[in-house]
Amino acid sequence: MAERNPEPLQKKLSDRLAFYEDLGIGLFYRDRGTAVAPGIEQGFETSGAASRSNVSPQEEPTLPKRALKPELPKVAHVVPPAAPKAISLPLPAAGPSLFEAVNKIANDTLPRVREDLGECTRCKLHKGRNKIVFGDGNPKAELVFVGEGPGADEDAQGLPFVGRAGKLLTQMIEAMGLQRKDVYICNVVKCRPPENRQPEKDEVATCSPFLLRQIDVIAPKVIVCLGSVAAQTLLETNRGISQYRGQWLEFRGRKLLATYHPAYLLRNPNAKGEVWKDLQKVMTVLGLEAKKGKSA
Repeated sequence: MAERNPEPLQKKLSDRLAFYEDLGIGLFYRDRGTAVAPGIEQGFETSGAASRSNVSPQEEPTLPKRALKPELPKVAHVVPPAAPKAISLPLPAAGPSLFEAVNKIANDTLPRVREDLGECTRCKLHKGRNKIVFGDGNPKAELVFVGEGPGADEDAQGLPFVGRAGKLLTQMIEAMGLQRKDVYICNVVKCRPPENRQPEKDEVATCSPFLLRQIDVIAPKVIVCLGSVAAQTLLETNRGISQYRGQWLEFRGRKLLATYHPAYLLRNPNAKGEVWKDLQKVMTVLGLEAKKGKSA
């Protein structure tokens, strides 16, 4: 008959085995010829609870006598696996956006802005253009006119507002007592949109930072937005131009006024009177009425 261990030692071993089972440690001994499931050889079962549930109480493995000596078998210390750490992958290095760069460029100039624009291929408009239409006029003008984009004539010549709408704009400027060389004229986008359609959002977002740099370099006293695209871009709004046309607004510390585009006036001549009222407000701010009075 097998010799039983003293009762105190038997209880101590049972308690210790129960403690190891709570840690997930299943078997401490195996016959060298017996196949073992992966994980048990390292001292812990892959699914201890499931394996024990498949064994009847009568078939529960018992420890051999040599394993029940007063000295407990040496068991590798098992540390529960730590929770995986969140991996922070470095983001691709990216310089400041063009909008941010507008606020950081010191001693900027129009030639530098033009050089940075280069033979631009940043958006899809470059695929159909003939020439980039950067801008034209006095680099120190008090008055800047901003349109939406070049048309066919502008695309051919590389100059803004030289078609039918451009001739009307020239007449408007001269009615104010100025000449084209006294003001600066540019557009939101520098390449002609196909079929003279309105520039799309991605095209405006790509090109307008160069417009902002142009305005900052020139530092005009007044900005006149010709049409809704120019006004919505600078004012960052989706509101229609009729809701704020002729009202003085502020843009980067400068006075801004939105009015109808000359192309709209070609289609709606009756609106010329409203535009003339808007331009008279600009003349008052620039002191052009006083100058005209002196020259008369």
